[in-house]
Amino acid sequence: MTDGEGSLNIGAALQRIADALDRLSPLPSSSADISSGPAFHWTGEAIQVIENFAPIGLDLLTGIDDQKARLLENSKRLASGFAAHDVLLWGSRGMGKSALAKSVIREMHETRANIAMVEASADMLETLPNLFAILGKVDRAFVLFIDDIGFEEGSAAPRLLRSMLEGGAAARPNNLRLYVTSNRRHIVPRHMAEQDDPINPRDVIDDKLALSDRFGLRLGFHAASQEDYLAMISRYTEVHALEFDSEDALLWAKQRGSRSGRVAWQYVVELAGRAGKPIG
Repeated sequence: MTDGEGSLNIGAALQRIADALDRLSPLPSSSADISSGPAFHWTGEAIQVIENFAPIGLDLLTGIDDQKARLLENSKRLASGFAAHDVLLWGSRGMGKSALAKSVIREMHETRANIAMVEASADMLETLPNLFAILGKVDRAFVLFIDDIGFEEGSAAPRLLRSMLEGGAAARPNNLRLYVTSNRRHIVPRHMAEQDDPINPRDVIDDKLALSDRFGLRLGFHAASQEDYLAMISRYTEVHALEFDSEDALLWAKQRGSRSGRVAWQYVVELAGRAGKPIG
């Protein structure tokens, strides 16, 4: 066998090894056309289109005007290729955190801004580098939306998320920002941080609670006042041509133990049902 034949054989063998490795660990690829459309879902292995993406209109969200303005402005910057923040939306349940994130994307899509949302569940953090590899190659802005994030005791996920936010090896690409919702301002429960290390508990608490500090924009959502609750219902009923009684609306909230945007919407659904009308 000549030197040339030997080189060819070695080259062919190396190529076969490379092909085998590719089959074992294929490069991530998108299973959907992510160059258009407003919303997608990450399964942990592929991107899927969210059919019939129709969140509530941004103008219908009442009592959170400051949050609306700030999130919309941040999203406009991202879509324009300007510097933009990762965002933590935290606070009371049912006050419109996830609704606002989705409504902003709908608003921008309707104005033909080049931006889309990709939803991923909180238990898929370890797969996100593969998603980043896909989205980072697309000439489009993306919001990675993680709703109601939470961590199990002893989980390494908080540190992984922090690495994504502060520029570690798993950092998100420049055309993508994270929008995360949590019921807690610091994301990680205090008792979880406090029990992690009996020797240096203060260091552990500081380390884990610092996760929320990695979000450049933090928007708080607080329990609705009676005035805000009734204003939400008034806005909804105006749009859907329904009438309501304030005392009846307050009784509805009292029976459910809270006043929130979700409870207000549920009351409007009840009103529509009583009136024999459909509601979207």
